Amino acid sequence: MIFSESLKKNSDFRNVYENGKSFADKYLVMYVLENNMNINRLGISASRKIGNSVVRHRFARLVRESYRLHENIFNSGLDIVVVARKSAASAGYEEIEGALLHLSKLHHMIKIYFYDEDN
Repeated sequence: MIFSESLKKNSDFRNVYENGKSFADKYLVMYVLENNMNINRLGISASRKIGNSVVRHRFARLVRESYRLHENIFNSGLDIVVVARKSAASAGYEEIEGALLHLSKLHHMIKIYFYDEDN
């Protein structure tokens, strides 16, 4: 990740869960909290309820790759925690990517670009 780091400490995850704002859809629950830094920190959580370690790691890779490819459109200075729902176990890349972008729009995390019509 170029502009981001990972959330690793349990205390950081708990802080985002307790003080952040959350939105959910069919595949994901996303918690977001401002971190007063110039970077985003991404945390991914998948419990054993969604599947074995192979399924959980596949989910984490899909979320990380979706975020990495769209990292340049996200506002900076956020702690983001993405939690898997049961239906995420069988979801493909397109579904996870769509859910991530949809929830990001609900959180108003996406930069707005204005284009000059003369160019």
